[in-house]
Amino acid sequence: MLELRNVVKSYEDKPLLTDISFTVSQGETICLLGASGSGKSTILRIIAGLDFPERGAILLNNIDLAGTPPHLRDFGLVFQDYGLFPHLNVFDNIAFGLKMRNASVDEIKQRVTALLEQVNLSGFDSRRVTDLSGGEQQRVALARALAPSPRLLMFDEPLGALDRSLKEDLLNEIRNILRQTKIPAIYVTHDQEEAFTIADRILVLHEGTIIRDGTPSDIWKDPQSAFVAKLLGIGNVVDGEVVAENKIKTDFGTFNLNFSKNIGEKVQLLITESPSPLGEGRRGEVREQIQLTVEDVLFKQDQFQVKGRGGITIHMKEAPRIGEVITVQVQVKCLS
Repeated sequence: MLELRNVVKSYEDKPLLTDISFTVSQGETICLLGASGSGKSTILRIIAGLDFPERGAILLNNIDLAGTPPHLRDFGLVFQDYGLFPHLNVFDNIAFGLKMRNASVDEIKQRVTALLEQVNLSGFDSRRVTDLSGGEQQRVALARALAPSPRLLMFDEPLGALDRSLKEDLLNEIRNILRQTKIPAIYVTHDQEEAFTIADRILVLHEGTIIRDGTPSDIWKDPQSAFVAKLLGIGNVVDGEVVAENKIKTDFGTFNLNFSKNIGEKVQLLITESPSPLGEGRRGEVREQIQLTVEDVLFKQDQFQVKGRGGITIHMKEAPRIGEVITVQVQVKCLS
């Protein structure tokens, strides 16, 4: 098990990471999700031994890695820019780590052949990596990282340079390989779709701090903050004011919610679409009806994305008219 304990890092007297603590269990894939500059890649560099924390510890199976150089940590890295050796062919790129460990010729051949099959590149042994497509190069990079059977795999925005269809295919392949090999993995991305597809657990980072840690389903059901809801596109975040006990006034009506806030306090609510009957929702939620004046309608696959006045967006099977006032059933929750 990998464990980070209270890791702190700053740059030019500005905090990069603040009290970062989490674990990665055997066979678990966690995703570090956040915008650029949130500290995701810095965490990977520290784990890999390419950078050092000012405080805190990195432990693998309860052994502190502070004195272990990067090449002895036995971690695999996959980057967005592939990081392949252009002067080596596909076979030799994948075999590189095995040769560094003085593996036998037969062992290298068997391992590389098996990995080429696993990443769907059988027959590509002698190809120049510079002649491959972006998706093929990233498959070679993945096979190279897997070749020495690392104790941990780390992915730093690995699909950022690929188009959407290639990204979806390779993401599913990576997910299947991680499930098969049971190698623990840390996957860094700013793309919430990637995070929800591949992760067993998601850590949302904001300005060097983990602000949400949970399974994809738990985070989607309960983002716990306006920042997480906005980052993931979970419903609509609206401003409100406490006007009486358990009553919050917004531009879309006044809602009765069970919460502990003071009268006059400004709050933010999460408003999501609800197909269920009115009344009590999940804990801390109510189901209500609100009225929206339609400002814009955009076709999205099998439904219409409808933007109402005030910035609320919902989805409908049939397209309303611009300017029409519609009644929408929603779930309302107070965010902390």
